[in-house]
Amino acid sequence: MLIPKLLRNLVSRPLTDASPLATAPEIVTELRARLEEAAQSRLGRSLAIRQVDAGSCNGCELEINALQNVAHDLERFGLRFVASPRHADILLVTGPLTRNMAEALARARAATPEPCWVVALGDCAVDGGVFRGSYAVLGGVDAALPVDLVIPGCPPAPEQILEGLLALIEANA
Repeated sequence: MLIPKLLRNLVSRPLTDASPLATAPEIVTELRARLEEAAQSRLGRSLAIRQVDAGSCNGCELEINALQNVAHDLERFGLRFVASPRHADILLVTGPLTRNMAEALARARAATPEPCWVVALGDCAVDGGVFRGSYAVLGGVDAALPVDLVIPGCPPAPEQILEGLLALIEANA
């Protein structure tokens, strides 16, 4: 009884739905051109991003990882993630600012060379989100650092993250 079901499932199509946020190729091409132009005029090279988790639930990290998969391919836009704040142009902070991460976040910002932009990604990084009021949470990222860009959402979609980064670069170009 189990074997016929298994065999039927092996030869049938998967039951997953198409992505509701499918991005049109024209929008991706336009975003890429605008990002390349803005990054080249601002820095003369691609942008390096250091992602800092200040105590999140990992929802925003999943969307950040989606930026790096084959559907979005962040590197084609000239954006890449780096392992050290010493190589970064943007600090992308997710999650509410927890007491035990306040000093680490300040040190990461101090290690980042100028020009450096701080981006608060997600509702938790903006004002503490669902964790606001907890004894372990100081609030949003702005409790420790001046924030240059806020990308709201719980979690924000990869397209929103790209548009936010583009807006930041164009505003500072």
